[in-house]
Amino acid sequence: MTSLTLVDTDPATLAADAVVIGVYADDSPDAKLVLAPGAQSVAAAFSDRPGGGLAETLRVLGATGALGEVTKLAAFGAVSAPLVVAVGLGAPTGGDASRAPSAESLRRAAGAAARALAGSASAALVLPLADDGETGPAALSAGLRAVSEGALLGAYRFAGYKSKPAAGRRDPLRKVLVHVPDAGARAAKAALKRSGVLGAAVARTRDWINTAPNELRPPAFAEQVAAAAREVSLEVSVLDEKALAKQGYGGILAVGLGSAAAPRLVRLAYEPAGATRRVALVGKGITFDTGGVSIKPSAGMWEMKSDMSGAAAVVATMLAIAQLKPKVAVVAYAPMAENMVSGSAYRPGDVVRMYSGAQVEVLNTDAEGRMILGDAIARACEDDPDYLFEVSTLTGGQVIALGKRIAGVMGTPELCERVRDAGERTGEPAWPMPLPEDVRKGMDSDVADISQVNAGMDRAGHMLQGGVFLSEFVTEGVQWAHIDIAGPSYHTGEPFGYWTKGGTGVPVRTLVELVEEIASEQ
Repeated sequence: MTSLTLVDTDPATLAADAVVIGVYADDSPDAKLVLAPGAQSVAAAFSDRPGGGLAETLRVLGATGALGEVTKLAAFGAVSAPLVVAVGLGAPTGGDASRAPSAESLRRAAGAAARALAGSASAALVLPLADDGETGPAALSAGLRAVSEGALLGAYRFAGYKSKPAAGRRDPLRKVLVHVPDAGARAAKAALKRSGVLGAAVARTRDWINTAPNELRPPAFAEQVAAAAREVSLEVSVLDEKALAKQGYGGILAVGLGSAAAPRLVRLAYEPAGATRRVALVGKGITFDTGGVSIKPSAGMWEMKSDMSGAAAVVATMLAIAQLKPKVAVVAYAPMAENMVSGSAYRPGDVVRMYSGAQVEVLNTDAEGRMILGDAIARACEDDPDYLFEVSTLTGGQVIALGKRIAGVMGTPELCERVRDAGERTGEPAWPMPLPEDVRKGMDSDVADISQVNAGMDRAGHMLQGGVFLSEFVTEGVQWAHIDIAGPSYHTGEPFGYWTKGGTGVPVRTLVELVEEIASEQ
């Protein structure tokens, strides 16, 4: 993984393969490029060069300052680094070039620069972390964290399975030097350490999501999760199919019936001394989803290897928490199953007794995520959490309603707002959605306690149907939030900002932010 180091020496003299500076977009009539604070010494080194200096040279090369735009310029000895890279920061905040960009703008710019410098051994990022003239730990921390996270996430690349090196494929940027006023400052070191932990957690999530599904069936996934958790001293327990049957996890078992790879339920616990609050995390771990008997169309089905993104994110969040050590107890559940078609698969019309004792009439075997999550949520509530966050690629309805970038959030209204706020701070946007009573009424069953879907609505309001179903398994008094990441969990387009193609790692950073926020309230 790409490493992070703090530096405070003159950017023009830094020993690196490239020095990265920021440029702002300028919508004035003469369209002059505006260099961001931090680039002064680099600009001064070019001041005696013909052509009007650094800003004008970059403009001639096509730089506009658009967010994430990367322009490279050979230094030819003007500065120590052989390459000067200008990354666009978008329009200045409030039109004032002395103001620092938003945290998300910094993340995207740093990610774009790191990805563009693949193949390089090192790059120094000299970006405006705080408003010009502003000093102190609080002023720099948010900007430093944003730049560091963006660089790590933008530099990420999945190792893949190619038997021969691909032409033109370059290794990820190996080392990032982040320029700060004082590299020895305690707050700066803490911010960098946190970014490193989060970057590693997101990378782990992406790796699991991008892994071929034949290599990550439930038993293998559970083994990998358990091994990673033990490395950071988390408590680990894994229930196999016999233990699941003995303890009555009917939902998990039903979904796993069609696969030769039996289901699992992994429990991870972080229990610091003196913690007075308890958080539960639950993540959907369908390692591959054919839809079962209600089979999906073949087009795009290969993306269903990402249907375990929720479990991957929750587990990686626990790995980060174990290292960051917030003073709050956190317990995570990752139910894992493979939804396959076979003679033993569960069917529409089946009635399944869930872990909670509720009897569920199955109407669509492709609505399998809510079956395994219902069991896991009911079990998580037995730990008496104050807050429960559940993450899943639950419905295509989320993508229809909110697109590929914004997660849907349902549950306790106040907690949903906290998820939205945390997502805004971390660059993982989420939007609260309702749980209408009429949707629940349409899930009444003639033969069981509840139907798995609202047959009268068909696919209409499908995201809301999923949330309504899951609400049935949350114990009264527990504040909870269901986060549907069907769109944001997997990016099929070209890389941009700090998003690479494939698994995104959403919402690891949001979950860590929420856990740390809850810990600070004790």
